[in-house]
Amino acid sequence: MVETAAQRSRVLMISQNYRFFPAVRAVAALVREGTLGSIGTVSIDFRRYKNTAVPEGQPYYQVWQPLLVDMAIHHFDLMRVVLGQEPSQITCQAWNPPWSKFVDPAAAAATITFDGGAVVNYLGSWVSPGPKTCWSGEWHLECTRGEIVWTSRDDTASDHVIVRPLGKRARRVKLPEISLTDRRGSLQAFVQAVRTGQEPECSGRDNLHSLALMCAAVESATSRLCIALTGRKPVS
Repeated sequence: MVETAAQRSRVLMISQNYRFFPAVRAVAALVREGTLGSIGTVSIDFRRYKNTAVPEGQPYYQVWQPLLVDMAIHHFDLMRVVLGQEPSQITCQAWNPPWSKFVDPAAAAATITFDGGAVVNYLGSWVSPGPKTCWSGEWHLECTRGEIVWTSRDDTASDHVIVRPLGKRARRVKLPEISLTDRRGSLQAFVQAVRTGQEPECSGRDNLHSLALMCAAVESATSRLCIALTGRKPVS
C-alpha cells in the first residue's frame, strides 16, 4: 500500500489518533528540548477491565492477540513519538489470567530497548481488576536530571503532565492548546496533507515502524525469544 501510494502520488495516512492530544505534544517537546537530559528508563502501565460480558455472542473475546495487536499498537506508536527513538529489540510475554474470558492473551509485559538508549518496561491488560488508566496508559520517564509523569486520552479527565526536576518540587506543565484532538485531529492532519502535498507525520511509511514493533512483540510472546528489530524490514 505504501509503494502503491507513492507510485500514484497519493496520500496514505494511518489514523494514529493517540498522537493528537496535548500531553503527547508537550512531553515530546520536553524530550526534544533535553532540559532534563537523556532518558534512561520508561515505565508504562495500561489497565482496563473488558471482561464482563458473557463469552457467548461476544466476538471481541475471539480477537487475535487483543492486547498486543488491537490495543498496544497505540502505545508502541506513542513510544516512538514521545522518545524520538526507534526500537532495536524487544522481549515480550503474553498470557491470560485465570479469570480471563479471552481466547488469546489479554495481558502482556514487555521490555523494549530503543536505539537512543532508552529502555521501556510496558505492562498492559484488558482484564485488570485494578483502577483503570487513561487509554494512553500511565507513563513515568526517568531522565538524567529528573522525571516526567504523564497520561492522556481519558474518558472524563483531561490530559496532564508533571515534571519533577532532580532535588526540586514537582510542577504541572502547561499544555499546548489543540483545536482538534483524537480522531478529529487525525482527520485534520489528513486534510492538511492532501491540501499541501506534504507527507503527514503518521504516514503509511512511518507507521511501518510501529507495525514492526507490534509484530515483533507478538513474535517474542509466541516464541519466548528476544527479537531484534535492527537491520530487518519494518514488516515481513
